[in-house]
Amino acid sequence: MNRVIKKVVLAYSGGLDTSVILKWLQETYDCEVIAFCADLGQGEDLNAVKAKAQKLGVKRIYIEDLREVFVKDYVFPMLRANAVYEGSYLLGTSIARPLIARRQIEIAKKEGAEAVSHGATGKGNDQVRFELTYMALDPKIKIIAPWRDWAFRSRRELMEYAEQHGIPVTATKAKPYSMDLNLFHVSYEGGILEDPWKAPPDEIFQMTVSPEQAPNKPREIEIDYVGGDPVAVDGKKMSPATLLAHLNKLGGAHGIGRVDLVENRYVGMKSRGVYETPGGTILHAAHRGLESLTMDREVLHLRDSLIPRYAELVYYGYWFSPEREMLQKTMDEAQMDVSGTVRVKLYKGNCTVVGRKSKNSLYRLDIATFEEDDVYRQKDAEGFIRLNALRLAIRAQRRKASS
Repeated sequence: MNRVIKKVVLAYSGGLDTSVILKWLQETYDCEVIAFCADLGQGEDLNAVKAKAQKLGVKRIYIEDLREVFVKDYVFPMLRANAVYEGSYLLGTSIARPLIARRQIEIAKKEGAEAVSHGATGKGNDQVRFELTYMALDPKIKIIAPWRDWAFRSRRELMEYAEQHGIPVTATKAKPYSMDLNLFHVSYEGGILEDPWKAPPDEIFQMTVSPEQAPNKPREIEIDYVGGDPVAVDGKKMSPATLLAHLNKLGGAHGIGRVDLVENRYVGMKSRGVYETPGGTILHAAHRGLESLTMDREVLHLRDSLIPRYAELVYYGYWFSPEREMLQKTMDEAQMDVSGTVRVKLYKGNCTVVGRKSKNSLYRLDIATFEEDDVYRQKDAEGFIRLNALRLAIRAQRRKASS
């Protein structure tokens, strides 16, 4: 038992894991637990979360509304980079962890706490994301990761512990899957989802209707962008968090943003995750549509080659690393001319770009037209093709001579 630790700041959600952890920390370290709950748009009754922590003997509780910070400083930079992990995952959980961990460190400094703690398991990615951030911002902080230290081996045992100590939890033995919800997405894993052959039951989804149940009539919306960031929907300017919430509602109603993915965790195993990201899916599609109009070809291709690496850094937890910060500057530089309006159609799980316009457009109708024009000499293409084919012709001649 470590008596050196007098105060610990716990990333507290009020769910099964962190509720048990709170009690376990009190018993194991005989220390003061400071609970920190970040409002990232999870839609919970945070007063009830606070009351629950108080019932467990916590005197210092931080409940902070970080929705605007989350979207403006974390989600939007990631969307400017078009980050998608392994072709499907828009990184909704990954991007939330650095913000939560950063505030933990700030609170620990303010409160004079020697340690921070989180509820991530020893098998998952979140432990890495939390702790890389802790160490990047305060290398001397003590980190307590209960899932790596305690005797519990399953969430079933946690539920039994919670029952013994009178800790109310929402997880049940019938539905023991893990869920993470914020303004950008909701994720589901574990329990009934651990068989990758079985389809996720429709009743688990919270942000979207099934595409089959979505309206039979499509909905078209227009999104305005400035410097790669969305600023308005259908001509109405909105704050970052308000805009994302609005698109979540529209996208969810049309069944947009569901993903079922077997992904490669940073710790080495494969894991099945089910996600809903309605607003993020719309913004990703719209953003790419506007980029196609405004970005130079070579800049776009070079930037696209960096997206997998950028997404990997976010997924692995390296938000506060020098390489991610360097890449962010590159991504943002490429967004300087990405301003304009995109029109997208929402229909039964699909988000399709159907129009785009910009004062920074590089599209030239007088050049691209198949009709008669006076600015493009088609004869020039012959020399262009011959020069680019020269190495291919030399290779073919060599092969013919040696055969």
